[in-house]
Parts: sequence; C-alpha cells; structure tokens
Amino acid sequence: MDYIFKKDGNRLICEYDNEKLWVEPWGENSLRLRDTHQAFMIEENWALLPPKNSNFQILVDNQRASVINGKIKADISAGGKIVFSNQKGQILLQEFVRNRNDIREFCSALNIDAREFKGIPGGNYQLILRFESNPCERIFGMGQYQQPYLDVKNCTLELAHRNSQASVPFALSSLGYGFLWNNPAIGQVTFGKNMTEWKAYSTKQMDYWITAGDSPAEIEESYASATGTVPMMPDYAMGFWQCKLRYQTQDELLEVAREYKKRGLPISVIVIDFFHWPKQGEWKFDLEYWPDPDEMIRELKEMGIELMVSIWPTVDKTSANYQEMLQKGYLIRTERGIRTSMDFLGDTVFYDATNPGAREFVWEKAKENYYDKGIRIFWLDEAEPEYTVYDYDNYRYYSGTNLEIGNIYPVMYAKTFFDGMTRAGQKNVLNLLRCAWAGSQRYGALVWSGDIDSSFTSLRNQVKAGLNMGLAGIPWWTTDIGGFHGGNPENPSFRECIIRWFEYATFCPVFRLHGDREPHSEPLGIFGGGLFGSGAANEVWSYGEVAYEIFKKYLMIREQLQAYIEEIMRKAHEKGTPPMRPLFYDFPDDTQSWDIEDQFMFGPDILVAPVLYEGARSRKVYLPSGAKWRSAFSEQTYAGGQSIDCEAPLTIIPIFLKNDAQWLIKE
Repeated sequence: MDYIFKKDGNRLICEYDNEKLWVEPWGENSLRLRDTHQAFMIEENWALLPPKNSNFQILVDNQRASVINGKIKADISAGGKIVFSNQKGQILLQEFVRNRNDIREFCSALNIDAREFKGIPGGNYQLILRFESNPCERIFGMGQYQQPYLDVKNCTLELAHRNSQASVPFALSSLGYGFLWNNPAIGQVTFGKNMTEWKAYSTKQMDYWITAGDSPAEIEESYASATGTVPMMPDYAMGFWQCKLRYQTQDELLEVAREYKKRGLPISVIVIDFFHWPKQGEWKFDLEYWPDPDEMIRELKEMGIELMVSIWPTVDKTSANYQEMLQKGYLIRTERGIRTSMDFLGDTVFYDATNPGAREFVWEKAKENYYDKGIRIFWLDEAEPEYTVYDYDNYRYYSGTNLEIGNIYPVMYAKTFFDGMTRAGQKNVLNLLRCAWAGSQRYGALVWSGDIDSSFTSLRNQVKAGLNMGLAGIPWWTTDIGGFHGGNPENPSFRECIIRWFEYATFCPVFRLHGDREPHSEPLGIFGGGLFGSGAANEVWSYGEVAYEIFKKYLMIREQLQAYIEEIMRKAHEKGTPPMRPLFYDFPDDTQSWDIEDQFMFGPDILVAPVLYEGARSRKVYLPSGAKWRSAFSEQTYAGGQSIDCEAPLTIIPIFLKNDAQWLIKE
C-alpha cells in the first residue's frame, strides 16, 4: 500500500483508505502524532498546551515523508511505518510492523500492524499501538504504582486510577526520548522485552507526543513546557504539616495547634479531615462539632498556621444539594444498575468534574462555606475517583464514557478549585489530591500516595513511586508519614518505621504527618460530623521520648533548609525540574547512577539515602562521579564514583552535600 503525503501549514498529513495520520511539531525538539479512522480528527489537546513556535522542516516525496524539528526526526515510509531518530541519526523509537503491505521495507506473514484500530459497536475503537523494544532500554516515570520498581521496563501497567495508583502516562527513556500517551482512556501499557504495546480500550483516535534530548533534564523540561508547570509553591507549604485521621471537633484541633506552639515546634499547616460536614455533598462545617469556624481560622492565622479542609466529590442522595445537581446533570451516570458510585457511610454519587457547570456549582459551595472564611488550601480527596466497584465500563461522564476519558477526572477536579481560587485573586494555588494525570500540575495539584499500609515494605515502594511521579511531570508529591493503614504508636516496631519514614519525608517536596492509627476511638454521634470515629493520636509527641527527640531534630533541619527548598521549588515552577529525582537526573554520564533505585537527589546539592529496612543501622551509599561529597553529619569528604558503607543509627539518615554546598544540616 502507498500512503498519500501532503503538507498543510505546519502539519504533515498521511492518508490511506479511511485513515488520517497527522504529524506536527509541538514545541522544541518535539512532535505530536494523531491518527484516526473516523471522518474527522478531534481537536482536543488533553494534557498538552498549545504549541510554541519552533524551527521545523517537512519533506515529502512519493516514497516517504519526514518531519524534522530540532533534535527529533520522524520518517514515514510509503507503507506508513514511523521511525523516530535524534540529531545524530540514532534510532530512538520505531513502530513494530510485521505484515506484507510494503515489501520494499519489510515482509512478514504475521500480519501485525503497528497501529491497530479494532471497531467497537457504537462507533469507538479499541486501539493498540506497538513499538519495537530495545531490551537494554530503561523506562522511568509513568506515575505512581505500588510496586518495588523504579525502572518499569519489562512491566505491565494499568492505565487507570485507583486509590494509591495514579496513571500519569509520560515515559522517560534512557535512550534519550520522552513519550506522552496523550489519551485519557482506560487502558494498559506493556514495556516488554520483545515489544512495547500501548492499549486504549475505547477511543476515537491515537494521540501521543514525543521529544528528544541529550539529557534527562532537557527531556523533562521539554515535557514541562508542553504540559505546564506547577505554580510557585506558597511559603507555608514548604514547612511541616500536621494531620491525622481525624480531628473530631474544633476544640481538639485547636488544642493540638496550641500544643505545637507551646513546645516551640515548627508547624505551618493543620488539617481537618473528612466527615466534618453534615452530609457528603454539602461542603460545609457541621456546626455541632465545629461551632465557630471563623474564630477557629482567625486563631490559627494568629499562630501562623494555615487550615486545610477535606473535600470529597461524593454527593449523598439525601443531602441538600443532590436533587438540584441531579436535575442539572451535574452527577456522573451509570450504564446499568443503581446509580451509586461509592457506598461509604451513605449512598453517594460523584459530581461530574468534566462538566463545567458542575465545577462551578461545587466551587461556589466551597467558596461560600470555606474560602470566604479564610481557608486557602483544600484537600481534594477521592480524586481518582474511588469507585466502590472499579467497573470502568459502567460509568459515563459529561465528556464521554469512563472507558474513553475517565483518566481526566483528577485533572478536572483540581481545575475546579484552581479556577475558582484564581478568579478570587489567589496566587500560588496549591491543593492536595490523591491522584493526578498528565497536566494536573498546572492546576496546583500536590499529590500524595494514597491509603498505603504502614510498613517498611510500603516505605520502600513510596521511594520509587515519588521519584517516578516527579519524572512523570508531577513535582509536588508527598506521602502519609508512617503510612495510612494501621500502625500503633505504642508498638516498638512501628515506632522504628515511622522514625525512618519521618527522616525520609524531611527531604520530600512536602513534609506531612498523617495516618489512621490504632486503636480507634468511638464516633461522637450517629449523624453528620459525629458519624465517623477517629484513629489514635498522631502528633510528634505521640510515639515516646526517643521518637520525639528525633522528630524535633528533623523538624529543625527542615526549617534550616527553607531557603534551599524555596530555590528548588522555583526551579519546579520555572522549568518543571522535580525537587526529588533519581541520581541519573543530575549525573546522566555516570552509568552506575542509572542502577540506583533507593537513593535520590533533593535538589542539586543534597543526596539522600533513606534507611528502608527494620533493624538496619548502616547501609551502602553510592556517591556519583563528577563531584566530591561531604557527609552532612560527620563532615567527612569522599570522592565521587564509589560506594561506601555508611553508619546509620536510628537518629541518622545518610545525607551528603555535593562539592562545596553549604546548606546547614546539623544535629
């Protein structure tokens, strides 16, 4: 078969039968490719921003066509196969084709196409996109998965959100390219040894973006330019956040805030968790348990503490807003069965964040009941959203079916509040969410790793998850220090776990203590804000004197680093640089740094080697070549390019400062 090639402005159009393939420059060193078998291409940018100008060439003859944009080149054969190469002529990525359609280049009886559109009754397609695999390639990014791998080569990943799983489909390759699957459909990707295969279970077209660069930093910055960067982090967010499941009353929360101040401990944010409301979907305080929110907020601000409140997207069918939202089409729908999205202390339906009217409705309620009282930061929980049953094919949104566009939900949830807060005149918007997709960062999304368990195994997984989230373009990321599920403050084993977690979290983008501790207390009532009980104490003084002294030490270290943290947050805002990143990001020429998965750089000058195993009092640390390294606690200096055995008593997390960095980290 022979494709027809033609130029249309800055777009190369390739056509054969009913297929239309568009190849366009989209930012420096980058291309966007779209393909459809429908009558027209959908003009929806999804995660991408409008392209910036770039110098490019489109070359066409009867046998092939090429698009060259800076360091990346796409060659399309007469048979339609696409090959991407860099400015040195090295192949970065090429489609996997095994058929007889173009005997001039390849011939196979297997009859496998790279771009397979399989029709679904009703009009959409199941799409499979295949690429050749380089077995030596390493793949990073892709968001947050609860698994022990930083390099996701030879992994299969679900392209869908769940509690503690955030699919952010940007892959950074060790071969020198970045790849964004710009499609919010539910699906799957396999980075196999023999083939890379992307799947969308229901979609109208293929859409992806690819960039080439000479370093991970260059690739990451191109991706940030294409999808947006975070706002500048507000000053208060760089400090310590106190949270637990859950403060049940206004008096209880204020007592904790006052105790922090009485002890002279740093605290910048305190949090009111879920079920502080009369009913889900009413987005206001239950005045029986929070009788004077205005006075509470005033006192907290006098203490220099910001108050964050939990928002859920659930709407109880007996709540004051349900009938109006139902009438106006502001709730998600089900294709079959009863319209229930989540069954948790009420029969609830999620608001439809893809509907502009629903976004405006929810924001106006939150503005009236929270924002106008002085609250400037929200905890947008349940952001996946978390269905009681993850039957993705059973839910339909304003913008399409869940199968077709469901992964966009957390982006639109963040946008709901970002747009409202920005219109109200707020700068540097930041809100905490449990999920994200590509582009969430530009709406001020700070993502945490969800309801994970309280264990060293979970801690090890979070180190990988946080680094891959940063590489996937989500630089604001954090965890529940100590994990969420379980953990008894009186248990010696858990005390060790939370101490090591606290030390690690000191060097995360956001430093936030949270968790559902054992044993639970009883609910205060049977309605509204009294309906749900609380976990055990979770303040820094709740874990005994040994832990308390260690926590105080790292609280003060975080305070000492405020100027440094502000500097690295500015880089995240301006260039998309992840505050925490794998060693290879800063040392790409050190081949061994690509193999290190349990250390990271916190900004350009601080190497962090968390202690990740119970009972460990030492660990091996690799110091990358190209720099000299000084231990932050012993002051001993080492040459780079070597591994050392480092002492790590319970009070110490191994930290090394690069070259002559003078950041103050002391006992």
